[in-house]
Amino acid sequence: MTETQHVIALNPYRKGNKGKVFSNSMAVYDKVIASPEIRKMIRQIRGELPIPKVNANDAEAVKKAQDRLKSELPFFCPHYGIFKNNVRRQENAQPESFMFQTIIDVDDREYVDKAIEKARELNCSDSIWNGSLLHLCYSARKKLHIGIRLPVGMTIEETQKAYCEALGVPYDESCITPERMIYLTDKDSEIYRSKMWCAVLSEKEILIRRQAYLDRGLTVDGRGKVNSPHQVNSLQLKVNSNGKNNENNRLSGNDGNPAVSAGSAVQPAQPGNSHGADAPHIGDSGGNQDAGGLGAREKNLIAFDLFTQAAGLGGMEIDTVGSRHSSLLAIMSAGASRVMEEEELMKVVRVKMPSYYQENDCHQLIHDFYAKYADNTKPMSREVMRVNALAEQKASQQVNSLQLKVNRAEQVNNLQLTVDRGNQQVNSLQLTGNRADEDYPDPPEMPKKLPKLVELLISRTPEIYKPAVAHAIFPPLATHLWKTRFRYIDNVEHEARLMTLLLAGTGAGKSSVNRPIDFIMEDIRLRDAENLKREKAWKDEVLRKGANKDKRKRPENLIIQEIDADMTNPAFVMRTAEAQEHFLYTSLNELDQFDALKGSGSQQFRIMCLAADPGNKYGQTRVGTMSVTERVTIRFNWNASTTIQKGQRYFSKVLTDGPISRINFCTIPEREIGEDMPVYGTYDESYREALRPYIENLNKVTGLIECKEAFQLALKLKDENAEFARLSQDRTFENLSFRANVIAYLKACVLYVANGCKWEPEIDGFIRWSEQYDLYCKMRFFGDMIAKENYTAQKSSKRGPQNLLQILPDNFTAAQLLAIRLEHGLDAKGTDMMIRQWLHRNYIRRAYQYTGKRDSCDSCDSFEKLKYRHDGMVIES
Repeated sequence: MTETQHVIALNPYRKGNKGKVFSNSMAVYDKVIASPEIRKMIRQIRGELPIPKVNANDAEAVKKAQDRLKSELPFFCPHYGIFKNNVRRQENAQPESFMFQTIIDVDDREYVDKAIEKARELNCSDSIWNGSLLHLCYSARKKLHIGIRLPVGMTIEETQKAYCEALGVPYDESCITPERMIYLTDKDSEIYRSKMWCAVLSEKEILIRRQAYLDRGLTVDGRGKVNSPHQVNSLQLKVNSNGKNNENNRLSGNDGNPAVSAGSAVQPAQPGNSHGADAPHIGDSGGNQDAGGLGAREKNLIAFDLFTQAAGLGGMEIDTVGSRHSSLLAIMSAGASRVMEEEELMKVVRVKMPSYYQENDCHQLIHDFYAKYADNTKPMSREVMRVNALAEQKASQQVNSLQLKVNRAEQVNNLQLTVDRGNQQVNSLQLTGNRADEDYPDPPEMPKKLPKLVELLISRTPEIYKPAVAHAIFPPLATHLWKTRFRYIDNVEHEARLMTLLLAGTGAGKSSVNRPIDFIMEDIRLRDAENLKREKAWKDEVLRKGANKDKRKRPENLIIQEIDADMTNPAFVMRTAEAQEHFLYTSLNELDQFDALKGSGSQQFRIMCLAADPGNKYGQTRVGTMSVTERVTIRFNWNASTTIQKGQRYFSKVLTDGPISRINFCTIPEREIGEDMPVYGTYDESYREALRPYIENLNKVTGLIECKEAFQLALKLKDENAEFARLSQDRTFENLSFRANVIAYLKACVLYVANGCKWEPEIDGFIRWSEQYDLYCKMRFFGDMIAKENYTAQKSSKRGPQNLLQILPDNFTAAQLLAIRLEHGLDAKGTDMMIRQWLHRNYIRRAYQYTGKRDSCDSCDSFEKLKYRHDGMVIES
């Protein structure tokens, strides 16, 4: 008889990195749960033991300490046995390692005892849950985890819903993700374990289960629809494979080679002087494995040397017996683990420390360090960033001699945004490829020929800053327009509502946009200064008068367009109301200065969205006679700048809520280390005088402005974006392109008006570039984040209501009807009621009743359709 093999994706460490998980045998799992340390932690979490340095009489402090202890527990992933590169991500779960099991989380203590008994009852019933119980275990807080086998053909979500219904406990939708993790508890918390818990099923059963998913159009692990016939063939090949590896139930490794036997006892490290291969909590990754693949990258070799120096080991022999363990530990601690993955570091150590590389201790040290400390979600320190940049620079200089140079030009061509200006078609806008910064292409190049106004405004700007300035000038220019409207291609009239955010690194030169903005806003600031004096005089007069004396009303025509960065929400509403439909404007040195407008909630994001929408309404209602009570239409143009990381964090909670698509983004490329400082031109009187006519043109125009050239350009750009969206099938790009096209159209209209309502041929090329640059920045800085948010969000229905009876075969069972209900998002509880309704309405009749009870249904009960039959017949009841 073939011995049952087991596999478990586990991080066996206390305070282990939540993003790392390793394929291990059940022996490792058993060692962890039998550990006295885990036993002590569980008792402390449950309040059975005191927690050191925590006041037992302070309930809040105790709860906080218990939560902290729980977060430090080792954990495992029940759904998959292998994750690519040991990284616990949804996309890294290997389909071939799907375990066909899930864990029901009973998160309410009052259900625990009932659920244990019901689970045992279901396990012995004649339902689809017969023999499904694999594991019963108390959770860290003495609630319950129930491990069950998935019925054939049912997905994790369907199984969770149906079993919770049968169990009589609430369904938890957070329990169905592929990468779901469960905190381990001690051995005493285990109530029941089947020998098939975390077991690799027989080849025959795996074949049946995978085929059941494929027959439904799903992938072999039931996660989603198969994308192509090629994928189906590939998956079926794996299902039907009868090779040697399948005979041993082996799973495919990350590189396509056989990996550890799925669930078998993990092989120990190769013979040698290992100092930890037999220690508890050691997984299979500790073996002396070949780094494999290509050799170490030149950049990583250089980075390793630099981190060696940073660790104070420069010029020393680091591959010396007795000190090499501590030397490698120091190098990794200095930052080597931050700039390269575990596999890459293995390759580097193989070159730099060849003798130590042969030892098991070397592999175990690297593996343990990454498992405990590696966290790529944390920002790099300045020193690590400096070393990484220096390594990149040196690698580019030496790469030819080492024959490891990557043809960057080819990479850029494969990804770059290119615009064929000859036929004005976008040939390639491949923004959805590898978005890692080191592989991301440079932004599209600004046209050589520019509109006269743009050329003037950037004429004193250093070359590297010109694209950023060319975008930043539009909000202050548009602020001069008053009651001026432009009809967009959807027949909606827009005012020039423009907001620009500059994202660039620290010290990149974000202040380069300030001087052109100062000159553009000069006339508005002069008028604002006069009105601010009037307002101040009125305030002083009010303060001088007593409470019972007559007070002069607030001055009329108090139009103040440029607002302060720290303005509160009521002040913003008041300034908008007094502006008499003029635009408000501000320029922020840091994006988070918007937080002054957040009010009682995240109002700043709402203001950003409304500021771009025609006919919006915003305001506040207050009871007090001195309070601001107004209902206004927001007209608010602004410039802001921040670092890339801050910008990503700032919008991380509203990725799909609208602000990002409505803002025009730009950036400044990173300069080479040691490059000469950019030098500005002189912003003098001639600059001011050359700008004056354009500002006057903007100030004197009102009403509806028709610009046929801008309208036709917007149509062309819309069609080009749609064409690329169809070819790339990138939903994120398509959604962002809608608003980007509106922004580009309004920019064209601003240039048209500023030029005396005359079109320049250069506007066409500039606006085309401007839109592509905007989309480039949005996709580069937020594309992956938005795509992930959309992927993990609750998916809306992809179809309208369907006749479920029509879908069923002419003769069907209650179990088949249940499966159809679950597939269509209906709960299991309504199955009996549906059957009773259909029987009463003579849609169906019973063909066979398993229970023998007329008023109940069993999954084995079968029925015959009287109407909506596939043979077209209608049978009289």
